[in-house]
Amino acid sequence: MALPLANPPKSRLSTFTCTPAAWSRASRVLQLWHLPSLDAPTVAVAWALAFAWALGVHLALWVPLLLACGTFTVYVGDRLLDAHRAIASQDLSALRERHYFHWRHRRSLIPIACATAAIAVALVVNRMPASIRDRNSVLAAAALVYFSGVHSTVRLPVRLRKLVSRRLASKELLVGLLFTAGSIAPAIARARFIGWPLGACVILFVMLAWINCSAIESWESSRIPSAILPCAIALGFAAITASGMLAFVNGRLSALAFAAALSALLLSLLDRKRAAISPLTLRALADLALLTPILAVLLGALHG
Repeated sequence: MALPLANPPKSRLSTFTCTPAAWSRASRVLQLWHLPSLDAPTVAVAWALAFAWALGVHLALWVPLLLACGTFTVYVGDRLLDAHRAIASQDLSALRERHYFHWRHRRSLIPIACATAAIAVALVVNRMPASIRDRNSVLAAAALVYFSGVHSTVRLPVRLRKLVSRRLASKELLVGLLFTAGSIAPAIARARFIGWPLGACVILFVMLAWINCSAIESWESSRIPSAILPCAIALGFAAITASGMLAFVNGRLSALAFAAALSALLLSLLDRKRAAISPLTLRALADLALLTPILAVLLGALHG
C-alpha cells in the first residue's frame, strides 16, 4: 500500500532578516540532510569527536565510521518500521514527512541500510578490541531491548514491557540516554581517567538529547503550551554554570559544557520561533543546534 504524499505547510518568513530566496535554499539543504536520516549520524559523530578531543583521546578513522553506519542503520530501520506499522493499523496520524520519504524511497534505502549494517558488523569483528566490544555489548543489548519493545509485535514479559513501553516523557529520556551513551562511549572507553568533571558533562549532554527529543515530539504534536522553553533555558544556564566551574579543572570539558549551553539556548530560540518555521525545517534545525560541540573542537585546534 502506498502512503499519501505529505505537503508540509510553508514557512512564514517575515520574522527573519534573510531574504525569502536565501531562506528557501537553506531550508532545502537542511531538509535534504534530515529526510534521508543523515542528521542523526552527523550529530553522533560530532559528539564522539568532541568528547574525544575533550578527553585527549585519539579515535581511529574506523570508530566514527562505525558510529555513523550504526546510527544510520538504526534510524532508517526505525522510520521504515514506523511507516509499516502505520500502514498495518491504517493510522497515519503519527507519521511525518521523514516517514513518507523513507517509505517512498524504501527500495533504495533498505539496500543502503543493509550495506551500512554489514560495514558496522565487519568493523566490530575486525577492528574493535575485545575489551571494548564486551563493554559496548551491554549498550547494544539495551538498545535492542528498547527497539524491540517499541516495534515488535511479539508480547514481551509484563515487567519488561512496562519498562520499555512507557510513552512520551520516558520514551524521550530513553532515546536521549541511549543516543548520548552510544555517541560518547568510544571516547570514554579509551579515556585514562574518569571523574566528576566528565560525569557532569555526560549528564548535561543526556539532558540536552532528552530536551531535543522532547522538543521534536512537542512541536510535531502541536502541543501548546510547550514546556520546552523553560526547560531549555534552565539547562542552558545550568550548563553555563558548569562551564564556569569546569574552567578551573579542565578547559576542554569547560568548552564542551559551554557548547551544550549554546545548543540548549538555540533549542529555546527555536521553540519561541516555531510558529514561523515549517515543521520539516524546524525538525532539521533542532538537530543542527546539536552540532555546537564541533565549534569547541575547531576553536581548540585553532589555538593549538
